[in-house]
Amino acid sequence: MTFMKLLYLSAIDFGIQWILWGLASWLKTEKFYDLAGSSTFALIAFLAYNKYSTGHIRTKIQTTAILLWAVRLGFYLFSRVLKEGHDRRFKDAKEDPSVFFVYWTLQGVWVIVTLLPSLLMVMQRRQPPLSALDWLGWLMWLVGFITEVVADYQKSQFRSNPANAGKFINTGLWSISRHPNYFGEILLWCGLFTSASSTFTNWEYLTILSPMFLTYLITQMSGVPPLEKYGLQKWGLLPEYRAYLKNTPVLVPYL
Repeated sequence: MTFMKLLYLSAIDFGIQWILWGLASWLKTEKFYDLAGSSTFALIAFLAYNKYSTGHIRTKIQTTAILLWAVRLGFYLFSRVLKEGHDRRFKDAKEDPSVFFVYWTLQGVWVIVTLLPSLLMVMQRRQPPLSALDWLGWLMWLVGFITEVVADYQKSQFRSNPANAGKFINTGLWSISRHPNYFGEILLWCGLFTSASSTFTNWEYLTILSPMFLTYLITQMSGVPPLEKYGLQKWGLLPEYRAYLKNTPVLVPYL
C-alpha cells in the first residue's frame, strides 16, 4: 500500500517535470526551472498530508516546515533569475532538448528522493507521542533554514551594491563558509529525516540515504563543484581570493 502511494506521488512529480520540460524546451528558457522544483516539493508534501495523514501534530509540523522552505526558496530563486535574466547552469542545455530533459528528470528525482523520509512519516498510521528525536530534528531544520535564508539575503545585498560589482563575497556567513546556503540546505533536510525517523521501523531507516543523496548532489555534482570552478575562473589569480580559499571551509563553518 505504501509503495502504491509513493508511486502515485512520484508519477505526479515526474509528470510535472516532463510537461514543463516540454514547455521550457519550446520557449528555450530556464527561468521557471527552480520555481517548478520548489512548487513540486510543496505540492507533493501537501498532497501526502491531505490524502494520507492521520492529522497528528508531528505530520502537521513536518509538512509546514517543508512548505515554508519550498515557498521561500522558490520565490527567492525565481526573483533572482528574473533579475539576472538568465541562469548560467543552463546556457547550453536549454538549446538541446535531450540534455534539458536530463536536467528536468534529475529535478524530479531530487524532489521525490529528498521528500521520501517525510512522506513515509506522514503516511504512518502509528504515530507515537512526540519525542526528543522530533524536537532535535526540527531544531536542526530551524538552524539550517535560518542559515540558508540569512546567507541568501547577505549575498543578495552584496550583489545589489554597485561597489561590489565583479567582486566575491567574503563577509557575514560567507566569511566562515564558502557555501553557507548549501550547509543550511543539507542541515535542514538532515533535520527532517531525524524527526521523521521517530516513527520508523526496520527498512524505513534506510531512507537515511535521502539526506546522503542530497549531500552528494550538492557537494559533488550540481552545487559546490560548478561554483568552485566558476570562482577559480573569475578570481583565481587574485591573492585575496586564494587566501579566502585557503582560510575558509568549503561547507561546514570552522571545520
